[in-house]
Amino acid sequence: MGRKTRGLSFVIAMALGAAGAAHAAQFMTHHVRQAVSQATAHQAGSLPANKLMAIDVVLPVRDQASLDQFVANVSNPLSLQYRQYVTPQEFTARFGPTQNDYDTVKNYLTKYGFTITGGSRDSMDVKVVGPVSAVEAAFNVKMHTYQHPTENRIFFSPDREPTTALAIPLWHVSGLDNYSMPHPQFVKKGEYAAAHGMSPDAVVSHATTGSGPSASFLGSDMRAAYYGNGSLTGAGQTVGLFEYEGINTSDVQLYYTNAKETNPNNLTVVSTDGTSTTCTDSATCSSDGEQTLDVTQAQGMAPGLSHVIMFVGATDTAIISDMTTYSPLPLTIGCSWGWTPEDASTLDPYFEKMAAQGQSFFVASGDSGEWTKSGNAESWPADDAHIISVGGTDLTTASAAGAWKSETAWSDSSGGISPNDIAIPSWQKISGVITSTNKGSTTYRNGPDVSANANFTFYTCAMGSCQANEYGGTSFAAPMWAGFIALANQQIASNGSTAYVGFLNPTIYANNAPGGSTYTTTFHDITSGKNAKYSAGTDYDLVTGWGSPRAALITNLVQ
Repeated sequence: MGRKTRGLSFVIAMALGAAGAAHAAQFMTHHVRQAVSQATAHQAGSLPANKLMAIDVVLPVRDQASLDQFVANVSNPLSLQYRQYVTPQEFTARFGPTQNDYDTVKNYLTKYGFTITGGSRDSMDVKVVGPVSAVEAAFNVKMHTYQHPTENRIFFSPDREPTTALAIPLWHVSGLDNYSMPHPQFVKKGEYAAAHGMSPDAVVSHATTGSGPSASFLGSDMRAAYYGNGSLTGAGQTVGLFEYEGINTSDVQLYYTNAKETNPNNLTVVSTDGTSTTCTDSATCSSDGEQTLDVTQAQGMAPGLSHVIMFVGATDTAIISDMTTYSPLPLTIGCSWGWTPEDASTLDPYFEKMAAQGQSFFVASGDSGEWTKSGNAESWPADDAHIISVGGTDLTTASAAGAWKSETAWSDSSGGISPNDIAIPSWQKISGVITSTNKGSTTYRNGPDVSANANFTFYTCAMGSCQANEYGGTSFAAPMWAGFIALANQQIASNGSTAYVGFLNPTIYANNAPGGSTYTTTFHDITSGKNAKYSAGTDYDLVTGWGSPRAALITNLVQ
């Protein structure tokens, strides 16, 4: 899978003496942060034995090599299997855990005192709640607290790699630590200005041209700019949104009331693991700004969507496992959060499952100006090889609700070379994609793949109040792309086909590489502007990828 850490859990566990029994089963991913394993985080104490923990135990796929090949074929436009997707149930039958293995894991967890709260064989996980004492006994660890090495807070973590007394290996157990706190990929203009020693009024160098209050951009403006006045609305389609916190749905209504537009009222909020679906005060969430803008950007691009499903959870696997089994299945998904995982291969089985099922997963590339190996500029999951990474641009339109006029790179659009050392995928190895001019890597995954407007030019609402031209970020661009591809899937469905767009990177890289015949008609090639390290330029670059979409991309992807 291109990850250096895969399979290291056995070595780490043995080195730390974690296996209490001679044949203790290992996990296929690792769980202990370097700050703990290398003792750079000072131990502060231990978690109380009776403290309840919600964890998600993930089983591995069967026949990984066959799954890898299937995903490669189903995403390859030159393959006879191109877009011949499977359903969640067909995926389970071919690649999921056996019923016996799944039941064995459930019985093991209940034996140790856990209460099963969710999960299924189709989702490859078992969601449970139990006391710390049960976690320690079931997984042969001690749960300690530590002083975070770079943040002023205490975090909890196991002291060693988990093992079990099972005869079968497991993939991962989520919820064993809170070392990395997920954060939304948006930025406030005032905070950006302060960090760069400039006036907030100087952050946006041109007059905004949106149809919202103070000429701010609405989601409908993005539709007008990137799609135009065509008849596709996303009718019959479902968009999924990946969220770590719930939403105050009245903020969505407030947005539409102030924008003088009609609320589609197609939002459903789903808790994947018992996490609150509401966000009304500090007791339930930090803010619902990210969640609200995700909804309104997806709806603005595709105003006729049948469903917008917001999946809320406390751990990544709890959220994404439900996104691969929910009915109706969301064929396009936006994720506008970044975090640092224990193991950057943790979600790969689910990303591959999405590709196998025809789901498109768009992830905001971040707002730090570049991907780095340290600091708070989390690049993951935007640098994973199985997702579509979305960077940011600075868009100008001809008028309010008008056509695209011009576009440059957004200076804070994150991109670059995978800090997680994820191997370069085959579609980035196509001749002419990575060059000395764009300074990409021929060894590791490069990003972003595509982009859309992310400048401080949007209208947003959160926690009962609204702001114009105050927030920006690639978090706006990811749900925008999810809505755009929903338009293409609507056209495909209306043609009587189920060959949905799915994981589109192999297709667009092949189409856009030098020698391809459709690039200039399907994308706006962003050739000016830069982020902290890289410059936008002709063809692919590490600031905006291939650029932003044109309406003709839909026709191209439907063929």
